[in-house]
Amino acid sequence: MGATGRTGKRVVEALLRAGEPVRAIGRSEASLAALVRAGAEVRVGDSSDAGFLTEAFRGASGAYTLLPYDLRVEDYRAQQARMGEAVVTAVREGGVGHVVALSSVGADQGTGTGPVDSLHAQEARLRTLTGVNVLVLRAGSFFENFFDVLPVIRHQGLAADVVEPARPIPMIATRDIADAAATALRVRDWKGFVVRELLGPRDLSYAEATRILGERIGQPELPYVKLPPDDMAAALIEGGFSQDLARLYVELAQAINDGRVRSLEGRTPANTTPTRFEDFADELARAYAAM
Repeated sequence: MGATGRTGKRVVEALLRAGEPVRAIGRSEASLAALVRAGAEVRVGDSSDAGFLTEAFRGASGAYTLLPYDLRVEDYRAQQARMGEAVVTAVREGGVGHVVALSSVGADQGTGTGPVDSLHAQEARLRTLTGVNVLVLRAGSFFENFFDVLPVIRHQGLAADVVEPARPIPMIATRDIADAAATALRVRDWKGFVVRELLGPRDLSYAEATRILGERIGQPELPYVKLPPDDMAAALIEGGFSQDLARLYVELAQAINDGRVRSLEGRTPANTTPTRFEDFADELARAYAAM
């Protein structure tokens, strides 16, 4: 699933390089064209349509699943529930034996964590599957989220969010999530329902990430500003978020501040991934320079 997205595309490419037959699922034939050229079979359709998704999954030995969303969706949780139910139906009816599902640190909570609440609900749906081996990857916050901060830096000279500036957070590059998912789909070495965390190379605060990014773009004094919740929600809405998703985003940030969105495993060699923010910041700097 999500074969044109940040994790899904890399999963497809990694499996193709390994000689695996891959079926890539997306909403647009044009956006999937490069994967066709690379050797993937494609299915084009709506991933909230259980019938479409079941046929796309049918005959697959393993599936990578996630719940993509539109920033403008008016009822985020309802949209995520429809897609989540379609995924579970497709796995069950399509006969898939192994599933790797993208989730998030904090999905253990279930309430008060904004968009992550929907991932808690999806994990519960996946637990109902019998005879299917499900691996849930609970990932930290994406490095790629900082791409959305670049226009704010360009126009206002600062980075801003609701998260406390010094709060350490597990942050990860999506490439490391995709690599873990692709490896899992190849080896299929787990049984039953298993949760694994992916925490990035180290916990990182927004203040430190802003400092690193500022150095890369030639602004070593770039400030990070903690916004009041209402101001952040208004800024998100102005940037294209629906009111519902803006509210949920702020709720998630407040749950992070409260220490509710955290690793349950603690950091280990198994859940520590290689890509450092210091290296990823070079990609952010190139994108900033191109604006």
